[in-house]
Amino acid sequence: MNSAFEFIVPVTDVAHAIQLSLAPVFLLNGLGVLLAMLTSRLARIVDRARGLEVRFGHAGEDELRDIHHLLEIARRRGRVMNRAITLGTVAALLVSFVVVLLFAAAFTSIPFGAAIALVFIGAMLALVGALWCFLIEVRIATEALRFGPPRKLFPGQGD
Repeated sequence: MNSAFEFIVPVTDVAHAIQLSLAPVFLLNGLGVLLAMLTSRLARIVDRARGLEVRFGHAGEDELRDIHHLLEIARRRGRVMNRAITLGTVAALLVSFVVVLLFAAAFTSIPFGAAIALVFIGAMLALVGALWCFLIEVRIATEALRFGPPRKLFPGQGD
């Protein structure tokens, strides 16, 4: 029973396609871990900003100035972290597309080599961008650290 829709693929071809896709799949795992870390960091930034906003209504003039400054830092950090998450997600999507193209190339006669290379390069550029944004966010957070005697940021603090 041969029909035009019968699709017979030798097991060896499937095994070869799986072997080719193993490295990108491991890269996807690493990107998943990176995205989990980035989203966790963004959640901490948001939680800190919400805590500052709660104190906003009870603050005096000096404290308001400090809170505005800290909220501006949190806003900048959140914006950069959001870019990192977006770029990391784009990298993961592009790597997934590389896997799809690898399987398509294994089972069709269409020459996907150049497309696979370009998509992979795009994935690496997006990953570099995500890591660069992460580095910028860490620098912003580090520059905002204050060392020395604690300042009274909120009324009743340290009493």
